[in-house]
Amino acid sequence: MRRGLRFVPLALLLAVVLELAVFVGVGRALGFGVAVLLVFAASLLGLVLLRREGMRAWRGFRSAAAAGQPPGGQVTDGLVGLAGALLLAVPGLVSGLIGLLLLVPPVRRLARAGVRRATERRVSSMVAGDLFGPRTVRVRQGAPQPAPQPQQPVVVDGGRAIEGEIVEPGRQ
Repeated sequence: MRRGLRFVPLALLLAVVLELAVFVGVGRALGFGVAVLLVFAASLLGLVLLRREGMRAWRGFRSAAAAGQPPGGQVTDGLVGLAGALLLAVPGLVSGLIGLLLLVPPVRRLARAGVRRATERRVSSMVAGDLFGPRTVRVRQGAPQPAPQPQQPVVVDGGRAIEGEIVEPGRQ
């Protein structure tokens, strides 16, 4: 079992307590009827957007696949849109606000970049290249750095070949 998974029940409990506290606070400030109406309206909007975002994600994936382009960008954008719509559809004011934020274009771009980075860390570089295409590398301009001095190779076992296997970090 992964380390983070054991905290999921606690996180869900805290999310429910936070949702209830915000609902009670909004109910006291604006009235119980307004609070219920806000939750209902957010859920209804989320259900409508869930269908729209799902169709948009599927069309983006199909068009990228038909054009022979890596579909990763469309897939991550679709996942972020679906997550936003799903959070809106779940009854709650906090989850609705987070879902609404995920549908705002600048926040959506940030979330999409985060999903891409997380995916690239969890899959092999070959799979990441197939999903997202060639990686881009940032190069700083400025004074050239001196080249590192070559070191003498370490001779092990009299220079004979040693058999081994290359294993990516974190994969076994």
